[in-house]
Amino acid sequence: MKTLSVKVKPNAKTSELAEQEDGTWKASLKSPPVDGKANQELIKLISKSFRCPKSDVAIKSGAGSRLKRITIASE
Repeated sequence: MKTLSVKVKPNAKTSELAEQEDGTWKASLKSPPVDGKANQELIKLISKSFRCPKSDVAIKSGAGSRLKRITIASE
């Protein structure tokens, strides 16, 4: 199981995931932080980037904040 610290920027022009120099990740998401849309897009983006099913990606903490801890079960 792999754990990521992700800083999320909603309402961005493009959706992308990039690793920072300190080992954390930065996710730019097109979706607004309304009704969990940004969280759904984040899970989809991480599953695509790490080539794993969406069901293996979970937000362990920070679902309502910009700083999130994500776990990937298949890693």
